[in-house]
This record gives sequence, C-alpha cells and structure tokens, in this order.
Amino acid sequence: MPAVTVADPLTLPRLSSPALTALDRSVKSITTAPQGYEGEGFPVRRAFAGVDLAELDPFIHLDQMGEVEYAPGEPKGTPWHPHRGFETVTYMIDGIMEHQDSEGGGGVITNGDTQWMTAGSGLLHIETPPEHLVMSGGLFHGFQLWVNLPAEDKFLAPRYQDLRADAVKLLTTPDGGTLLRLIAGDVAGHAGPGQTHTPITMIHATLNAGAELRLPWRSDFNALAYVLNGRGSFGAERRPFQMGQLGAFGAGDVITIGADERQESRSPDVDVLILGGLPIREPVAWSGPFVMNTRSELLQAFEDFSAGRLGRIPATRNDK
Repeated sequence: MPAVTVADPLTLPRLSSPALTALDRSVKSITTAPQGYEGEGFPVRRAFAGVDLAELDPFIHLDQMGEVEYAPGEPKGTPWHPHRGFETVTYMIDGIMEHQDSEGGGGVITNGDTQWMTAGSGLLHIETPPEHLVMSGGLFHGFQLWVNLPAEDKFLAPRYQDLRADAVKLLTTPDGGTLLRLIAGDVAGHAGPGQTHTPITMIHATLNAGAELRLPWRSDFNALAYVLNGRGSFGAERRPFQMGQLGAFGAGDVITIGADERQESRSPDVDVLILGGLPIREPVAWSGPFVMNTRSELLQAFEDFSAGRLGRIPATRNDK
C-alpha cells in the first residue's frame, strides 16, 4: 500500500498514552459495506450504507474506490457533474486521479495525496484517470468522503485544496506498533494539513499484526472507523471486524482498535480509516449531488444547475 509510510515508525512523534481515567468508547454497531458502481463504472464499496445519518453527522457519504487492478483501457472516472452544500474529500492510496472544476481548481493526486473541494454555493467538476493510466492500466484504490456544511456555510465561495502526501502529519503509538497519517483535524495536540469548515479529524492508520491502538478522541466528536484490509477488533469489548466493515462508536474519550496476531499474507497489516467530527444537528435534505437543509433549497439547487448557474464546463482541460 504506497500511501505514505516510513521504515522505522519509532523515529516519528509518539502519541501520549490516554489518561487512566479516560473513558473507552463502546461499539454501537458494525456494518458491512455493499458493493456497487459509480461514475462511468468504477467499483466502490458504500461504507456508510445502513447507518443512520444521525450517527454519521457531520458526514454524509463515504465510498471506497477499488481496490482494483485495471487492465489497459479499463480505468474509468466520473463525467462532469454538479455539487452544492458540502465538501468532497478524495484520498488516493494507489493510482492517479485528475480533478478539474468550473472555478479553476484542479490538479493530479497520487499515492498518499488528498484533494479537498468545498462545493459551497455550487460548481461543476470532473474526476478522471490520466490518459497514460487508461492506456497502461494499473492499480487504483482510494476514498471519497462527503462532509456536510452547516446552514450558515452552505453558500460559501467554492475552494480547492491540494494536500500533498509529504504534508501529512505522521505519528506513531508509544510502542511504534501503529503508523498514523493525520490528514485533517487534530489529535492529542498534533494537527493535520487539511483546513476544514466543519470541525473534523481524518486519519489513515496502519496497525502491525498484534498491535493495539488506543487513540485519544475529542469527547464532543462522533467516531467512525472503516476497515480497508485485515482482521481485528473494535473497542475494549473486542468486537471482531474484517475488511469492508464500518465501526460506529459511542461516547467517550478513547477509540480502541486491535489487530489480530495472524493476518493474511497478502495483507500483513491492518489498515483503517478513522473519522470523527462535531455533529451539526441540522435537518438534511439530500438528493444526488446536492446536500441542503430543506426540500425547497434542494429544488432550487436542481433549478440553478439546469439554468447553468452552477458554472460552465471549461473549453479546455486544466493540465496542472
């Protein structure tokens, strides 16, 4: 898994151990992501399927894209499409993805890079594999997360952030058994590079076989963990998990994740995407590419898109 790694995690800053009085978050649910297809036909796992939006708040949607090994001519993306009222976060683990939007934002992300697009008042964008990858084929694996915006921020000016892999904050546990890639937010006084309107934390953690992660977590945030690969357990109660499953945690100060001693040879470690945020607790009116607060706002978004008020497709591709 080429996402940022280091030869010796013990050279990294270490998280302090949680206080003895810290409360472990219990496991509220473990769900299995169904598989489907997105855009022009690339395979995804719908990580949040079957989980109530109130449990996910402030998150709306999470797709695991791949992991798939494309043959030449097979790589696919999404056509031009609109968004309004939220932020999209695309994290690339393996492969390459190009982004372009009607506000002039865009770039190319690859192993360990993240693109953060604040749709806000609305824009059009497209995500595609570069031509050379279409020709050659290759491995493709990543995530797209949708982060809601509160009513007061729904009509912010669109913004694009290009977060390079080398900007990610790397941390480890006291025993060096877990590598933490802090992409956005903060944990135990360490900050990631992503600038968020809605307060959230996003971490890609890799646990060695047999390792246990006890991660300090803001008590006012919700807590979710999605398993990319491997087997282990969630919570102090050691609820078992496997690849493609999402754990939702209850209240508390610490998230506990354990990796089984024995893993498959093709996936010797356990990789988990850990998410949390400050719940917005507002009504959600969501349909297709728009996430608003009321049905009338939703209908207005579709009308604005049809009338061309969310931007126009640029005449030429952005090759940045």
